[in-house]
Amino acid sequence: MGAVNTRGAAPKQDRSRATRQRLLESAVTCLAEHGWSGSTVTVVAEHAGVSRGAAQHHFPTREDLFTAAVEYVAEERSRALRTLPTPPDTSAAVEQVVALFTGPLFRAALQLWVAASNEPQLGPRVTALETRIGRETHRMAVDLLGADESVPGVRETVQGLLDMARGLGLANLLRDDSARRERVVAQWAQILRDVLAR
Repeated sequence: MGAVNTRGAAPKQDRSRATRQRLLESAVTCLAEHGWSGSTVTVVAEHAGVSRGAAQHHFPTREDLFTAAVEYVAEERSRALRTLPTPPDTSAAVEQVVALFTGPLFRAALQLWVAASNEPQLGPRVTALETRIGRETHRMAVDLLGADESVPGVRETVQGLLDMARGLGLANLLRDDSARRERVVAQWAQILRDVLAR
């Protein structure tokens, strides 16, 4: 029995993984820039610099592509949360939390939420992933703030921060809301300092 030649397998697998990664990144970018209706497999493939056939090899349907993009967005957001540096003070912690909701990953996630409300095959997966990310985001905010949730009102105040940050992210979709956002962040940081000092 002769030896099996596997020398070409690793580079081919690496290329396949790289193509898949480019498609997922492009799907997120296209969602953030063009929304669900403007993000077809062809548009994503062109953005990724691959043929439509290559895209369909990895993701046979549009739903397959964007379902995988849902998971990719969730993983990237989780990674972003885990790698946040410890802030020097409450104001910096609030700014870091708000930044999670004003970047392109949030914009792409929002497009997926909207699509999931009308696309039954996306709905359950988006809901499950957002539930997981919501828990991770809350836990990360508690850690960043050094908050003790056994103190009455602290848990609700941290959740209020996340809800406020999400609202600021939504406001930022239509226009640059940075001036108002700075004032809101400063006020919320003061509220958190007062609550955490109890």
